[in-house]
Amino acid sequence: MSTTSTLAAPAPQRHEVPVEQSTRGERIAGLLQRHGALAVLGIVVVVASIRFPSFGTVGNAQGVAIQSAFLAIVALGMTFVIIGGGIDLSVGSVFALGGVLAAYGSRWGMLGALLLPLVVCGAIGLVNGLLIARARLAPFIVTLASLLGARGLLLALTDEGAQTYLIDKTSAFAKLGQGTLLGLGYPVWLALLAFAVGGLLLQRTRYGQAVFAVGGSEQAAAMMGLPVARIKIITYAASGLLAGFAGALNAARLSSGVTILGVGMELDAIAAVVIGGTLLVGGAGSVSGTLCGVLLLGVIQNVINQIGTLDSSYQSVVSGAFLIVVVVVQTYLSRSQRLR
Repeated sequence: MSTTSTLAAPAPQRHEVPVEQSTRGERIAGLLQRHGALAVLGIVVVVASIRFPSFGTVGNAQGVAIQSAFLAIVALGMTFVIIGGGIDLSVGSVFALGGVLAAYGSRWGMLGALLLPLVVCGAIGLVNGLLIARARLAPFIVTLASLLGARGLLLALTDEGAQTYLIDKTSAFAKLGQGTLLGLGYPVWLALLAFAVGGLLLQRTRYGQAVFAVGGSEQAAAMMGLPVARIKIITYAASGLLAGFAGALNAARLSSGVTILGVGMELDAIAAVVIGGTLLVGGAGSVSGTLCGVLLLGVIQNVINQIGTLDSSYQSVVSGAFLIVVVVVQTYLSRSQRLR
């Protein structure tokens, strides 16, 4: 009996402290992954405000906000795509196409200027989603083809770029891109509204949770009964729609459909999303992190302009360096969480 009692005695609870440490470590790693961009943004803003007196002015902040608004709208759609385990390389060309279509449609007023790019660009995103979800083609190949196709359609509409469609500066559509409210341009308010809606969709709806599930494991999501194909189609269609909307707003601001815009914008959008803490492999991320990533890229560009002796090409160098560092840190944090 004594032997049985000895064997049945509970072992010392040596695992309690490691479990608590593991949980604490996972929380810290998660916070760094989700809010690292916000911390870096705060540091850069403080240092730049001290170093460059003109950086901290209201006018400069308004300039950064309006310059970042269009990329933010594009990056919002990219956030859903990447969280869902995909990629969309077509958004830069779709952005430029949306601007040209908006300028062309402005002859029919506000409705034509907005409806034409939204329908066409949304249709491009829809085709991307159908090919990826139904035909099971690789997102990289499908959206790369769409990048080339959208750019080709843009050139066809503008006679190889020789034709520039202008927008009446006195029209309501032009005022949508150039007007201000409480010191901020209308595009900034529309971008903030889009992010608010996107945040609610991602965090508070079944669709948002399904996007996380599909990005985490498509097979597991299918076994749970989630409509994986439908989720992918909606996500890519929304990405194309948002890219076209951003292009239309930019055309309203410039009062013309500029054909050379959007080159490389897809890379900026991906960089902003990843820098904001969204995992490139999918399954984790947030729209608030993406907003911080967009603002960080905008602030870096502004700081480079403040220096004066550096040209805008240095932004690509700095953005690339940030992206590499963030991906390395994310990989380390993910591995450390799995090991714990």
